[in-house]
Amino acid sequence: MANFDFGDISAQKFLEIWNRFDADNNGYIEGKELDDFFRHLVKTFGAESNPTDAQVRSLRNRFMSIYDATADGKLEIEELANMILPEDENFLLLFRRQLKLDNSVEFMKIWRKYDSNRSGFISAVELKNFLSDLLARHTKKIPDHKLEEYTDAMMKLFDRNKDGRLDLGDMTRIMALHDTGNFLLCFRIEDTTPEIRKRDFEKIFDHYDVSGTGVLEGAEVDGLVKDMVELVRPSLSGVDLDRFRSSLMHHCDVNRDGKIQKSELALCLGVMLGDST
Repeated sequence: MANFDFGDISAQKFLEIWNRFDADNNGYIEGKELDDFFRHLVKTFGAESNPTDAQVRSLRNRFMSIYDATADGKLEIEELANMILPEDENFLLLFRRQLKLDNSVEFMKIWRKYDSNRSGFISAVELKNFLSDLLARHTKKIPDHKLEEYTDAMMKLFDRNKDGRLDLGDMTRIMALHDTGNFLLCFRIEDTTPEIRKRDFEKIFDHYDVSGTGVLEGAEVDGLVKDMVELVRPSLSGVDLDRFRSSLMHHCDVNRDGKIQKSELALCLGVMLGDST
């Protein structure tokens, strides 16, 4: 690594490198893309203007052993950022460190706050507000032009369909919610006894009842709906989430108070709670 001088690579330059070598736009640099990337690395930041195949393979093996955190033979975007961006410019690492998401409820609180016009999408302006507030809360001061650069880079990196706005899935990728995972994946409905279903239901309800009030409301309902739908539809839009949320509330909110009681959700899911309610 000492033979390479990456200099002051900006977020925009990083974006250009990523887009160039993630040629198939699948979210990884892999296969031949990796060979092309490491050849570029040697020629641009190293001492060799015309590296041999052996030199490229050696460099690839050396860097991948350190930065391929998932050990899958691919470079993810955050792994590449850790490799070539200086720490004070590693905007991906910066946001992941500041965001402490315990579950989908915390994610949905953020989504609802910054989707300020309830469009089901996050615009560039809303994304900038999110990044600005996040940095301010953690006393990280950056000039406005740098905030603009970060916003532009994040939008270009995570806006998969290139429509100039971020959907629910795009924001999930930014906030690395996949590291927390879908809580409902821990449970299996089939081939379980009523006792196991009751026990699992209690765990699930308690997980989403982050306020500890014994009812689900607001972002707690959002988080539950998000995880439920994503069990069968991994690509969920903000518009879809609102539609499924309305359906759940219609069927489960028996007393129409805008909240879901534990007994209401149990009845809706066909779980017998017995005397515990």
